[in-house]
Amino acid sequence: MFKLFIFFLLLLLGLVTPLGVGVANTWKRLVAGDCAVDRIRNADAYSGLPTSIAAQVPRGEAGVAAGLFNPSEWLEPGDSKRMPDFIQFAMAAASQALDDAGWHPKTDAEQRETGVAIGCGMVSMDDMATASALFAPPTTSAPAAAAAAAAAVVAQTDAGTSFDNRPGYRKLSPFFVPRILVNMASGHVSIRHGLRGVNHSVSTACATGAHAIGDAFRFIRNGDAEVMVAGGTEACITPLSVAGFCKVKALSTAFNDSPKLASRPFDERRDGFVIGEGSGVLVLEEYEHAKRRGATIYAEIRGYGLSGDAFHMTAPSEDGRGAIHCMESAIRQAGLTPADVDYVNAHATSTPLGDAVENRAIKTVFGAHATSLAISSTKGAIGHLLGAAGAVEAIFSVLAISEKMVPPTANLESQSTEFTLDYTPKVAKPRVIRAALSNSFGFGGTNASLCFGSIA
Repeated sequence: MFKLFIFFLLLLLGLVTPLGVGVANTWKRLVAGDCAVDRIRNADAYSGLPTSIAAQVPRGEAGVAAGLFNPSEWLEPGDSKRMPDFIQFAMAAASQALDDAGWHPKTDAEQRETGVAIGCGMVSMDDMATASALFAPPTTSAPAAAAAAAAAVVAQTDAGTSFDNRPGYRKLSPFFVPRILVNMASGHVSIRHGLRGVNHSVSTACATGAHAIGDAFRFIRNGDAEVMVAGGTEACITPLSVAGFCKVKALSTAFNDSPKLASRPFDERRDGFVIGEGSGVLVLEEYEHAKRRGATIYAEIRGYGLSGDAFHMTAPSEDGRGAIHCMESAIRQAGLTPADVDYVNAHATSTPLGDAVENRAIKTVFGAHATSLAISSTKGAIGHLLGAAGAVEAIFSVLAISEKMVPPTANLESQSTEFTLDYTPKVAKPRVIRAALSNSFGFGGTNASLCFGSIA
C-alpha cells in the first residue's frame, strides 16, 4: 500500500534561469512582470538566421548575491573542462537545492537512500559541432588533399594500427564523450554530493524536467529512495540548435527589433517560442523521513500523468487528446477532481498551434470549472527552457501555492475569441491555491502533467 509522500520546497531552492540565479531572485522578478528575453549574445555567430533573440542566463563575477551565474561559485578547479554549460547549470541548481533543504547525507545509509534524476533535452551542440569539424573531409585541391591524406595515414606498428598521426584524433578532447552524455548531469551531481541511490536521467524534449520529477516521485513511492534530487537542465543556445529550430519554424522571428515583446503566450500576435536556457532542481522527500529530521514542508506532489500523442514529430494533435489524457491522469492519481484545481501553469510556448491546442484541452478537462481557474504561462518572462522548462515551471507552481500568488503571463495584450479563460495577463494575482497543475509537452508527442497540493 502506498504511503503519503510529500514534496517539500525551501524558498531558496535550486534555480538558474534567465531571470536570475536563485529562487528568490527569479521569483521576485517573475511576479514583478519582468522579462529576460533580449538580443542574443555573440550575435555575429548567428548572423543570417531568421531570429536574433534568446533568453540567456545572466552572468557576472558578482554571482548569486546579484542574481548572476559565476561558475566559480559552484564548480571545482578544472570542472569547466569536464562540464559544458548544461551540467554547470545543474550543478549550481542542485547545490542550492541540497543546501536549502539542509540535506547533506554523510552516513552509508543516508547516501544509499538519496538518488538523483536530472534530465536534459539537448546536449552540448557546440561540442558535437566542434568535434565533427575535426573529421570533416578536406576541401583543398586534389594534389593538396592527397598530400594531406598521405601525411595523416595511420601508422602501422607491431601492436596494430595507430591513429595518433591523424590531426582530428590528436585534437579531440578526451572529455568529448562525457560532455555530451545526457545522464552526466545526474552523474556529476551524484559524484559531487556522494549520492549513491537511484541514478537516473531522462531526455524527452520539452517534457524532460517534468518527467524527471514525476519519475523521482515514483521512485520514492515505490520504495527505491527516501530522498530524490530531481529536475531538468538545458544550455543549447548555439548557432546550430537555433538554426535547427528556425528550420522547423518553431522560433519567434517577428520581434527581433523588440525582443522583450517576443514571447507572448496566448496572445493574438504570437509567432513562435523564444529559446532559453537554465536549470531547475528540487528535492523530493518521503513524508515521514522529512518529519523525522524536522524539514520545512511547503507542498506535496500528489499526481503524475504522462501520455503520447501518436500523431506528429513536432506538432500536437489538434484535438489535444495527449494533453487531455495526461492532465486527467495526474488529477486522478492525486485523488482530486478537476474542481479541486485552482491554478494551471500552462506549457504554452507562444506558438500559434500549441497554445490553441492546450487551451482546448484545458477547457475539455475542466469543463465549467475552467472559467474559475487561474492560468498562466511563465514562458512569457523566461522563454522556453526546453528540457529544463518542466522543472523550472514545477518550482513556479509550488511557489504559487506557498506564496499564494499566481505569476503573470508576460506580453498578453490581445486574445482571439477562442481564448476565453483567465490567463493572468501581465500582472501577478494573489490567490489561495489548493492544488496546481504544471503541464509540459514535447516534440515526438510526449506529454507530462504534475499535480501539486497545499499541505495547509
